[in-house]
Amino acid sequence: MSGAKANHRHETEIVADPALPTIVITREFEASPDRVFRAYTDPDLVVQWLGPRRLTMRIDTYDASSGGSYRYVHREDDGTEYGFHGVFHEVRPDERIVQTFAFDGHPDGVSLETTTFQALGSRTRVTTKSLMDSVEARDSMIRSGMQRGVREGHERLDELLGLDRSDADRQTGTEGLAS
Repeated sequence: MSGAKANHRHETEIVADPALPTIVITREFEASPDRVFRAYTDPDLVVQWLGPRRLTMRIDTYDASSGGSYRYVHREDDGTEYGFHGVFHEVRPDERIVQTFAFDGHPDGVSLETTTFQALGSRTRVTTKSLMDSVEARDSMIRSGMQRGVREGHERLDELLGLDRSDADRQTGTEGLAS
């Protein structure tokens, strides 16, 4: 499927508890946990879906293993760049990822994110809980427009997961995401 918007079966739910410095993001995908997990951990796939459609993405490093790290940059058409980095503290294939997340523009604002992959028959529920330093930091992240980027990224992931094997092979040069 091209970058055009598709009819998405599942909506992304983003919840910020007013009393806690957390954001919980939940989304179901029409794919098995191993396929969705691979899309979260394979840099050749991550670059195709993570973030808003209007931005291009460059990955400087992406070692999705326990103790590994990552750094990537989203870029606007006008050249403005937004860098992000963190450390993978725990990576359990097809089950769970625990990582830190920091925006270069606010280096003291590190959040701890736990992402789980729950099998639901032929679907997978992905839940990410982000814990920030304070409710104020959480609110600042929400004011940044992160919801749009998360939702568009999930739409793009839906599209990537829906590719047939030959399309995925051409796009990634790998064995393809579809099984």
